[in-house]
Amino acid sequence: MKVIKYLGLSLFILGFFIFNASFFLSNYILNKATLQENISDENLSERVLGEITFMLDKSYASNFEFISDLDQTFEKVNEKVLADYGISEEEIKKIVALSDSGEEIKLSISEAEQAFPNDAFFDFKKKSLSDYGGWLDGLTYSTKEELQSQLEDVVSKIKSYGIINQKGIDRYKEKDLKYSLTRSATESPVKDYPVLFLFLTYGLCIIGALMYILPKGREGNPGIKNNGIFFSSMKNRGWLGILTGTYLIAFYILLYYFHQYMTNWIIMVDPISLSLSGNPAGQFFLYGFIYTLCILVMGVRMILKYRHSPYQIARTISVMFFQTAFAFIIPEILIRLNQPYFDFKNIWPLDYDFFFDNELNNLVSNGGIGIFMLVWGIALIVIAVPVFVYFFGKRWYCSWVCGCGGLAETLGDPYRQLSDKSLKAWKFERWSIHGVLVFAVLMTVGVLYTYFTNSGQLLGINTYTIRETYGVWIGAAFAGVVGTGFYPLMGNRVWCRFGCPLAAYLGLVQRFKSKFRITTNGGQCISCGNCSTYCEMGIDVRWYAQRGQNIVRSSCVGCGVCSAVCPRGVLNLENLEDKDRTKMPEIITGRISPKA
Repeated sequence: MKVIKYLGLSLFILGFFIFNASFFLSNYILNKATLQENISDENLSERVLGEITFMLDKSYASNFEFISDLDQTFEKVNEKVLADYGISEEEIKKIVALSDSGEEIKLSISEAEQAFPNDAFFDFKKKSLSDYGGWLDGLTYSTKEELQSQLEDVVSKIKSYGIINQKGIDRYKEKDLKYSLTRSATESPVKDYPVLFLFLTYGLCIIGALMYILPKGREGNPGIKNNGIFFSSMKNRGWLGILTGTYLIAFYILLYYFHQYMTNWIIMVDPISLSLSGNPAGQFFLYGFIYTLCILVMGVRMILKYRHSPYQIARTISVMFFQTAFAFIIPEILIRLNQPYFDFKNIWPLDYDFFFDNELNNLVSNGGIGIFMLVWGIALIVIAVPVFVYFFGKRWYCSWVCGCGGLAETLGDPYRQLSDKSLKAWKFERWSIHGVLVFAVLMTVGVLYTYFTNSGQLLGINTYTIRETYGVWIGAAFAGVVGTGFYPLMGNRVWCRFGCPLAAYLGLVQRFKSKFRITTNGGQCISCGNCSTYCEMGIDVRWYAQRGQNIVRSSCVGCGVCSAVCPRGVLNLENLEDKDRTKMPEIITGRISPKA
């Protein structure tokens, strides 16, 4: 058995090494044809071509150098676009002069247009001044300096929001262009032999992990103990755990903010993406693929570790199924069928962009199937959540369906004991998670207001800024970078506990209107502390068990591990008003009867 374990560990390390080494196995050569294929706007294509000649047909050994030169090119393009389409200082002075009649200083937008030369940029300047400075039309000013100051402010807004967005390369277009150009310019063995590298990386990692997990999972007697868990460098914030957390954080930062550097990793999974959706892989297909593999492989570990508990086995199989089928395979098949990408198990506000205008337009424009998806999503929010939570607590979603919870329960299970059980952490948790929920609700109100009124301002606040802020700091940084990267540092439910707005919504219903609770038998408690140690949500379960108090906490996800690790059968997960708890099946109660 030890030989198989160590061989499996060696294969996993080898596959992981090849995966990371493949990041650097590329040359990058950009040519004119590639450039034109990736930039559909002819005017913009010509501008970029005029600035990028120093890069054409040049071989780059590093994607960092290649992308750095792209940055330099795009910056020069934007500088020239601003110079051509922007309103100059001289033109501002001419507008001020045209507004001075000698008796008063009064701006007329129609007369101000005379300040612009009649060239290729005249129409754009005329329209942008009207769009951004139309509110100045007809206003009088006491001094020329006052009018000039107002015009300079308008011109600044035109540069920031009008010119670059319409004629240049804004930050969203820049991000997409960097990725598409880098991918197209890539020349690597990964691109030539993606199937081979799939096996040498993911294949070896999967085989190695299973060879390590299967023998280890059968060792010893069924049951969970704290054997050496706080002496492990991986499981107790040791050097190995810190190194793992650092790697996960770096991976998520690359994925969300700098995916142009991950082209080889994305190209590697092209065969899988092409077989499912018919399209080449993208950054989030790579993410979904790795995410699903982690849940499946570590789900096997979870099943073996908790093999004495029918409840744990059932819910682990459940999250493996929902992640694989509903979150990964079905959405990709929908794309192949020319239908909207849709995760049927994702619920607002966790699916925070469900009500974004582009999402609503996409669903509405796809006829019956799109309308069904829209109605399905709304029904989950207003019907499924309160009804299912009333009968089963938030565990029906957080521990049986949710992908975030699925990853936390499988990949994150070795770190569950690291959750902070202090009163201070609990107080912060309540403010944090409900604060995110309020933020999500306000953002959605602003999004829907914009959708129905076509106005980007609500109470003087730009709704696009709100949604962008939420997406960057909550959707990416908190849920992804912190939520998963901090597993080895703060436990496996950091996002679920401190940030998930859906968990907050479910928790409010559970706390005040649900049949679910964890019942305790204080007379049987021996204060071993297993329950508190393994509570991933930071609940001091032992405190309740010692007093024989039922546990009704909004944060409890009903994972049932506290019951599974209790040596005395003190804890039971219940949904029914039934005094004879022993008649309920273990798959419902999570209770394991102590052996005689």
